Amino acid sequence: MKRLLCLAMVLALMLSLTVSSGLASQSQEEITILYTHDMHSSFLPREDENGRLVGGYARLKTLIDQQRQEHPNALVLDGGDFSMGSLFQTAYATSALELRAMGRMGYDATTFGNHEFDYRSSGLCSMLYAALDSGDPLPALVDANYLPPQGDDQTWDALYSYGVQDYILLERGGVCYAIFGLTGKDSDECAPMSGMELSNPVETAKRVVKDATTQCQTTYGQDPVVICLSHSGTVDGKGEDYELAQQVDGIDVIISGHSHTTLEKPIEVNGTYIVSAGENGKNLGVLTLTRTQDGVELADHQLLAVNQQVPEDPDMAQWIEKAKEQVEQDYLSRFGLKFDQVLVNNPYKFDTVDEVYASQHESTLGNLLADAYYWAGMKESADPVDVALTASGVIRDTFPRGQITVSQVFNVASLGIGPDGIPGYPLISVYLTGEDLKNALEVDASVTPLMTSAQLFFSGVKYSFNTNRMIFDKVDEAMLLREGDATEPIVDDQLYHVVTGLYLGQMLGAVKDSSFGILSVTPRDAQGNPLSTEQLEEHILLDEQGREVKEWYAVASYLQSMEGEMDQEYGQNDGRKLVYASWNPVSLLKDAGLPTYIAILALVVVIFLVGLMVWLVRKFILRHSKKKLHT
Repeated sequence: MKRLLCLAMVLALMLSLTVSSGLASQSQEEITILYTHDMHSSFLPREDENGRLVGGYARLKTLIDQQRQEHPNALVLDGGDFSMGSLFQTAYATSALELRAMGRMGYDATTFGNHEFDYRSSGLCSMLYAALDSGDPLPALVDANYLPPQGDDQTWDALYSYGVQDYILLERGGVCYAIFGLTGKDSDECAPMSGMELSNPVETAKRVVKDATTQCQTTYGQDPVVICLSHSGTVDGKGEDYELAQQVDGIDVIISGHSHTTLEKPIEVNGTYIVSAGENGKNLGVLTLTRTQDGVELADHQLLAVNQQVPEDPDMAQWIEKAKEQVEQDYLSRFGLKFDQVLVNNPYKFDTVDEVYASQHESTLGNLLADAYYWAGMKESADPVDVALTASGVIRDTFPRGQITVSQVFNVASLGIGPDGIPGYPLISVYLTGEDLKNALEVDASVTPLMTSAQLFFSGVKYSFNTNRMIFDKVDEAMLLREGDATEPIVDDQLYHVVTGLYLGQMLGAVKDSSFGILSVTPRDAQGNPLSTEQLEEHILLDEQGREVKEWYAVASYLQSMEGEMDQEYGQNDGRKLVYASWNPVSLLKDAGLPTYIAILALVVVIFLVGLMVWLVRKFILRHSKKKLHT
């Protein structure tokens, strides 16, 4: 009897240990999230600033598969802007290559970024239907606060057909996940043709977290791990996603896209982990959390480099090659070009996009693009071109050393679509008064520090500015550049023929707002009549066959005209844009304008008032002192 009692006690003890061990494992579950954002159709590797190939979906697929072998219950998520950035985007509306590629790589969910609307809402709708018609596996799409207005039945039908929802619940390894998508304010401003309406991100997030938590409790009997796929951005450790985490309780993870940020360590704020892995699929983020009874805790975080050390997944590589053939047949054939066709050999180093943004300076990359637009304008327009320009905000990639191919040129100027429905923003041919042209130069000098995407690069102009001068009056010299480096003054009331991209032309109207009404740049027709934003499409540069001259094609044709070798002039800057800082009074006052004189007058008034105040105080003190002596 004693032996039976002892055996029963041992069995009971073992059972209690097993149960407590099971409860402990349930209370400390390991959660793994694999993530990317801002992929920008980067199916193929790109060169980094050191000339090394990074990214590429065939290698990314290998890493995802390896991580899923180690963590079978891992989620694979993306923070938006999965399209627009390479030639593969030209099949966006017809074949939805981006979503299909993500489905093949095993993504569970993604959200919309601003670039998903580059082909407007109609392009988005076509893409969603094309994805469904493919029959391929596809990721879920979540979007809680960037939706069509009431009455836009076409877009609502497309979102409904695909199954786009505010949030989804996933059960993986016994854990309930609530995954929702958000668009930020800056992202909305970067999609002026989306046709969508933005709801307040913070209020939307509060509602979604509450609803998803209730549904997860009802369905799975537990609180969810809440993950926000946010296309809002994190800059210098702050930004819209930081503010979101501060103001909304209950979000465990924010995958922060839009700003192309790379965070080696997650930012923790208000119990939320904010993560970012950089753009173009150069890294696969791996976030490991431990779920406890009090929430989630960070266990590990890695950014796995997608580089040449990672072998390509052969099936994914083969699928990409077939996609290239499709792009050649459906898009490049109309231009008489091939995907990997070499246009020119380049022995020179051009700025990276990050270097373009880093400071105000003359850039051979910006110079080449502006020169290509000037060249195309001279070739296709009956009226000689005076000036061409582009902006840092539309430069998406750089030119590598060595052989430059058609696909690499497209990557540099890959944005948008024309009124002809063909991918690629076209060039426009308009006129500016001399005064407006000077204002455009001042935008480059004064607005760029406030908005780095506003840095401008010109062909046909030579100018300089002192960064220490009064804002909106920094340019101290400007002139037109003519053949043989001859110069001539810019006359305020004279019209000058200007070639630029359609998107930049549309943005010129925002100059007045961004300069607090001090500067304005108004595109005009040949007779000097102001053009509205809508009328700019009537002034698109056309070739001899009446086809739109696309920005990227103008660059490709210009490089082809060099007959195999990059022109030596792009080996170094030519001095067309001089940026300097000086406190020399002569430089500060040279050709000064109204902002400077207003500042001087304000300074004189302040000095006078200070002097007057000192005099009054001194007089009061002296009078008070005399009175005391007298008494």
